[in-house]
Amino acid sequence: MILTRIARELGLTVQQVERTVALLDEGSTVPFITRYRKEATGGLDEEQIRRLAERLGYLRGLEARRAEVRASMEQGGHLTPELDKALAAAETLQAIEDIYLPFRPKRRTRAQMARELGLQPLAELLLARQHGGHGPDEVCTPFLGEQVPTVAVALAGARDIVAEMVAETASVRQAVREAVRRTAHVRVSRKEGVADEKGTYQAYYEFSQPLTALPPYRTLAINRGEREGVLIIDLESNQDAFIGSLQRRYAPGHGWMDDEVRAAVADGFKRLLAPAIERDLRSELSDVAEQHALVIFAANLRGLLLQSPLRGRVVLGVDPGFRTGCKLAVVDTTGKYVEGALIYLHQPDKAKETLLALCQRRGVQVIAIGNGTASRETEALVAEVIRIRDEGRIANRDASSLIPHPSLLQYTIVSEAGASVYSASPVARDEYPNLDATERGNISIARRLQDPLAELVKIDPKALGVGLYQHDVNQKALAARLGDVVESAVNYVGVDLNTASAPLLTYVAGLNSKVAKAIVAHRDDGGPFRARKELLKVKGLGPKAFEQAAGFLRIPDATDPLDRTAIHPESYVAARKLLDLFGGDGPLPEAAARIRAAISRGETSLADLSTLTGAGEPTLADIIEYMARPGRDPREELPPPLLRADVLKLEDLAPGMWLKGTVRNVVDFGAFVDIGVKQDGLVHVSELSAHFVKNPLELVQVGDQVDVRVLSVDAVRGRIALSMRT
Repeated sequence: MILTRIARELGLTVQQVERTVALLDEGSTVPFITRYRKEATGGLDEEQIRRLAERLGYLRGLEARRAEVRASMEQGGHLTPELDKALAAAETLQAIEDIYLPFRPKRRTRAQMARELGLQPLAELLLARQHGGHGPDEVCTPFLGEQVPTVAVALAGARDIVAEMVAETASVRQAVREAVRRTAHVRVSRKEGVADEKGTYQAYYEFSQPLTALPPYRTLAINRGEREGVLIIDLESNQDAFIGSLQRRYAPGHGWMDDEVRAAVADGFKRLLAPAIERDLRSELSDVAEQHALVIFAANLRGLLLQSPLRGRVVLGVDPGFRTGCKLAVVDTTGKYVEGALIYLHQPDKAKETLLALCQRRGVQVIAIGNGTASRETEALVAEVIRIRDEGRIANRDASSLIPHPSLLQYTIVSEAGASVYSASPVARDEYPNLDATERGNISIARRLQDPLAELVKIDPKALGVGLYQHDVNQKALAARLGDVVESAVNYVGVDLNTASAPLLTYVAGLNSKVAKAIVAHRDDGGPFRARKELLKVKGLGPKAFEQAAGFLRIPDATDPLDRTAIHPESYVAARKLLDLFGGDGPLPEAAARIRAAISRGETSLADLSTLTGAGEPTLADIIEYMARPGRDPREELPPPLLRADVLKLEDLAPGMWLKGTVRNVVDFGAFVDIGVKQDGLVHVSELSAHFVKNPLELVQVGDQVDVRVLSVDAVRGRIALSMRT
């Protein structure tokens, strides 16, 4: 039943779902299933498989909870055929909890105390409106006693029971919840006497919006304001109309019992039902907002990780600072740290001389400047050094150490988010045990320009600052989602088995931290891997881990050319048959070209080759693609980082000016773009395109290079409005 429901909800065939679930249950990873089990899944992409896995987890949890509730109700003697049928039909956890609510152990309520006084039968008489022509005194007399001395006390207790019974009726809760969800407004006001010095929540001091129209980022903002004690939030709905509807349902007549029931219904709604419904809907609203925020975080992180690498350049990383100075670190073309220095912005002449000498001595080609405090002042200094260098105004005093440098020295601003986290981490201490923590961050800044993915995986994704309100969402869910993104990005790109760090290897499908460290230790002890099959000699790496990981691990200089590609070892037999059929002595790209030419001429087909090789058609298509581009890094197809040689100031901007910039963050209401001045500019969602844009991620992602037009500049508040509309 679960698999059929998933197939229906996701628009898949039951066979696709069954096979994919079987693979997940046997421990296969999502990247492995996506790339190497296309025949089984019918070509499902990674997003579809993750959505399937998420839904599978929810529905299995739903069935487990259904069984728990049924067993508990049965044990308590509450399970009637009607309730059992309702439980079986419940499609959400909320529906199951609504059914279970009247029977769930709870704290001692007013209704419970009334039941202990023996007033449950009186409450049932009221609900049934069975007075037999008698008045309140005659009906209540049998229930009077020492603890229930008067008719008024008896009726009050009975009303409490009726109020709770109505409020805990599953159908009532579900109907009222849906009606409130559809019609309520979120009303926000400022809490009296609470300071909001920066005016952070000024937009919400007197704010109202239909619940159904409240965007996720506003939900998270007002939730934070409420937690900080600045805002008060209420759900406003037409309670009188809801109460009237329930009163007509339970007490349509005009007798004294109807009056008692109507009073109980009104009390139960205001005291029990309305607060519970508001909690449910506020929680639901927050869950939706958090899930949306996680989508934004995930998309931004993927864009950050998959930025184009700047390989083969000597990079100088600069961690800017005023009081403690700007820390410098040069890394060679392989990312190896070679030299560091310290300069002070308040000593500009000496700083320029030191910086210029270091660049010339080490043949620096690109300077990567962190975007933290003093970033733009450092940028101005670097731009001046580039100008001086190009004009040849200062000669290096140690001429014998000069290394020929390219004619062009450029710089770029790099996000330093997480650099301080990395510098104090065990990973950084292992890499640079002899350097101070303050000296490691600038190395990270330099290397994340050379290969963002390889460097950023060493840092907790939550420290990379890719979204809004990241501290306002469920941290466990955030960590899981961002972990999935890192895993996806690493396996999408592939990993060089002989150069990858342990943190990078940890994210390869099928591997964990312990095995990753074992791979590095094996490599350090025995030298570089020469073939993928040597992985099986690594302690703790068994056949299952090898199956999952092998295709994502490359050996660029392997003896077997197939080990240099994304072709999985399980497909080597089929790949070699292809090579034999089409002359496999030359380079793999030439063989792939011959295969494609034969297919295009109609001399063969994937179906024919599938019969000859025993491999499925999707797998064969991938094998040919991997042969054609054996060392492909998909990031290299993206534009390289935007490099500059001169500095642009806020004062230089004017409305109408067109600039090229780099997207740094994408949020619900637009995109923040670095255009080379101190403050990122905002392209509001309405300025992303001439057409309506519902989701900014449809058009831009972190790392994209875009052409923007300046709309306005607010120098006082440091705000820049940009447009991408032509």
